[in-house]
Amino acid sequence: SDWAQIFLYVAGQTYKHWGKGEMPADIAVDSISDYQVGELNRLKAWLYRQRIRARAEKDRGERREKKEEQETKKKEEQPALFEF
Repeated sequence: SDWAQIFLYVAGQTYKHWGKGEMPADIAVDSISDYQVGELNRLKAWLYRQRIRARAEKDRGERREKKEEQETKKKEEQPALFEF
């Protein structure tokens, strides 16, 4: 399948990059088609968007928590003017 070829190609490139030796000859993929390169680039773009989205959500959550802490602290420091 295309994705199996893509993942084996990426694994082989990673092996070479980190000097881990050679991939076994029966699963080594030396090149992939233009279509598979396009699919790989699409996967890379998707992973990048997911990373950016997760970072933005984390930052948003941290800002919300900080704001809530400040509001709670402010309420504790300010005495109530009227208590019923």
